[in-house]
Amino acid sequence: MTIRFGTDGWRAVISDGFTFENVRRVAQAVADWTNEARGQAQPTLVVGYDTRFLSDRYAHEVAEVLAGNGIRVCLTKSDVPTPALSFAVKHLGASGGIMITASHNPPRYNGIKVKTATGG
Repeated sequence: MTIRFGTDGWRAVISDGFTFENVRRVAQAVADWTNEARGQAQPTLVVGYDTRFLSDRYAHEVAEVLAGNGIRVCLTKSDVPTPALSFAVKHLGASGGIMITASHNPPRYNGIKVKTATGG
């Protein structure tokens, strides 16, 4: 399956395109990009999630992939709104963030938003 990113990330129907396998694929791509961009310093990424079905489980999978690639992970303790994740990235001086959310899409969707060090 081809994963296509839009303006602010990737969205797909849960259990169709948005699967644990594909979430891990995207997390690995973000880890590769982060480690390449940061060089030798250990980067930090903030990972958050919303209240959609399985969002917390997807976030844990993302965190495990990132940590397995030597990235320090700050995983939220509970669901958070996307702007709070963006704030945390800036406040913590993190290299970026990943938010598990489908935003305004219908409930059968979930998604991944990738944030840069600016929180945007």
